[in-house]
This record gives sequence, C-alpha cells and structure tokens, in this order.
Amino acid sequence: MANSLVSIQIIPKTKNGENVIPYVDRAIEVIQASGVKYQVGPLETTMEGELSELMQVIERMNEAMIELGSSNVISQVKILYMPSGITMDELTVKYRS
Repeated sequence: MANSLVSIQIIPKTKNGENVIPYVDRAIEVIQASGVKYQVGPLETTMEGELSELMQVIERMNEAMIELGSSNVISQVKILYMPSGITMDELTVKYRS
C-alpha cells in the first residue's frame, strides 16, 4: 500500500507571459508516464505512492518545465505521509454517492 499522498500545483514562468496550460499539460504527461496513481483536479493534481518515488516525479515535472523554456518554476506541494498506508479513496469515499 502507498505511504503517501502528494498534491502539486506547478506554476511555470513562461517566456512572454504565454498561457501556462500547455506547460501544465506537459507536467501531467510526466505524471502519466511515471505510472503512479493520480487524480487531476482543477487547481492541483494528487498522486498516490511511495514518498521517494513521488518526489522524483516532482523533480521530473520541474525539469520538463525548464525544457519547455520556463526560466523558473514554483511548485506548491502538499504531502500526507502515513507509513501504515493511505489511499486517495480512503479520504474521499464518504463524499461519493
């Protein structure tokens, strides 16, 4: 079972103030390619897995933003670390019908 939930909002600085959505789409592609379980929300994406693996995904997301031409990136990250195990479903099941 996963020991962490990590939510990230990535905010790349674009060259000339361009729309950041293509950058965010690329960041989500990095998550998809990693194979971790994830859920995209309107303002952040939450991943489920081992903390060390999820931190590596975040590093790759930031690197991808620089490769696209960002001069810098702000990553707002929330981490729930629970060694006994945690899933997104455990936290949200009571809100689904």
